[in-house]
Amino acid sequence: MADQTPPDSKRGHGKKRGGPSGNVADFRYKRPSRPDGKTGRKPAPRGGQPRAADPSASKFTPNIGRPQNRRQAYAALDLGTNNCRLLIARPSGENFTVIDAFSRVVRLGEGLAASGKLSDDAMDRTLAALNVCAEKLRRRHVYLARSVATEACRRASNGEAFIERVREETGIVLDIISAQEEARLAVLGCHVLLEEGPGPAVIFDIGGGSTELVLVEPSGAVPRILDWMSVPWGVVSLTDTVSGSDESMEARLDRYGRMRKTVSDSFRPFAERIASNARCEHPIRLLGTSGTVTTLASLHLELPQYDRRAVDGLILESQAMRDISTKLSHMSGAERQLLPCIGDDRANLVVAGCAILESILDIWPSETLGVADRGIREGILRSLMAADVEAARSKASLYPMREQDV
Repeated sequence: MADQTPPDSKRGHGKKRGGPSGNVADFRYKRPSRPDGKTGRKPAPRGGQPRAADPSASKFTPNIGRPQNRRQAYAALDLGTNNCRLLIARPSGENFTVIDAFSRVVRLGEGLAASGKLSDDAMDRTLAALNVCAEKLRRRHVYLARSVATEACRRASNGEAFIERVREETGIVLDIISAQEEARLAVLGCHVLLEEGPGPAVIFDIGGGSTELVLVEPSGAVPRILDWMSVPWGVVSLTDTVSGSDESMEARLDRYGRMRKTVSDSFRPFAERIASNARCEHPIRLLGTSGTVTTLASLHLELPQYDRRAVDGLILESQAMRDISTKLSHMSGAERQLLPCIGDDRANLVVAGCAILESILDIWPSETLGVADRGIREGILRSLMAADVEAARSKASLYPMREQDV
C-alpha cells in the first residue's frame, strides 16, 4: 500500500553529531584463503582539500619517517542494492586520477522487500562481480582500499553471513556502513559540483535500496552538514514494494501516484525540519548523485549513449527533469527500453527514481538541479588519501628523517 510504514522505522535523522560508522580507512587488500590452507554548463570546481579523516581509524601503518609514495594506488568499492562499483585511483595534486574502474548491475536486493533476505541467485551474481573486482585489485597492486556495503546488506537477515562469504571467497572485506556514513561519503564525493553561493543547499543520493537527503552549508573545504535523513526507498526497494500493472495508462499512473505518496510520506519529517531553510533570502541549490539523475540528464541532452563527460557537473532546470519524469511515468516498460541510456536494466527501475526525484523537488523547490556522476566511491578515495597523508605527517613529526636516511 502507498501509505505503509517504511520497512525500517529506526532510520537515523536529525542534527546528529556522532562519528561515522565503520573505519574511515580500513583494509589493505589481501588474497582470499585457499581451500587447501595456502595463502549543460558546468560550474567551476572549487579547490581545497577534503576534511582529513581520523588517521587512528586506519588499519595500515605508513613507513615511519618517510612521506608516502603519491603514485600508490588506492581503491574504493561500493556494493549497493543494485550495483557493484569499483574505482582505483592515484593521488594527483589535490585530486586523483582514475586508473581503473568497474561497474556491474548485480541486483543484490532483488526480492529483499518480500523475503527479508538476500537470494541465492542475487548473491551468486554479486560474487561473480566481486571476483572481477578482486582480480583488478591484485593486478593494480592496490596499496590501501575500503569496501563498503549499503542498504541491502543492512536490511537482509543474512547480510552478515554474506559479508563473511565474500571475505572467504574473494578476500574483499566489506564494511556494512550506516545510512549516516553513506550520506557523509556521498557529500564528500560530490560537493565540489554544488553551485557556489551563500545559504544552505540539499545534496541527495537516490540509491537502489535507500535515498539520503543532506542539508549542507558552505564551510571551508567541505560543507557542514546541518541535517540529514535516510529513507529505505530506492529504485529497487520502491519498485518491489509498490506493485502495479503496466498494461494500461491508467494503471501506470495509479502506481506512480502511489509511489509518490509513499516517498513523500517518508520524507515529511525532513521536509518539516528544513521548511524554514527553503524560504531563505538566497536562491536555494540542489545537487543529485545517482543513476536516476544521470539517466534523466542524458535524456534531456538527447545523448545517443551515456557520456559521463557531458553529464557530470551539468546544471539544468528542475522543471525539465519533472517533464521527463512525467513522460517516463506515462510510458510502458517496453517503450522505456527503447530509449537511449535506459535499456533493459533501468526500464523498470527508472520510474521509481522519477517518483523519488519529484518528491525531493517538492520539498526543496530549487529552480535548477546539479547533476553528479560521482559520490560514495569518490568520497571514500578522498577519505583514504587524506587520512594516509595526515598519518604520514604525524609519523614524520614524531620520527624526523636523519641525513643518512635520505
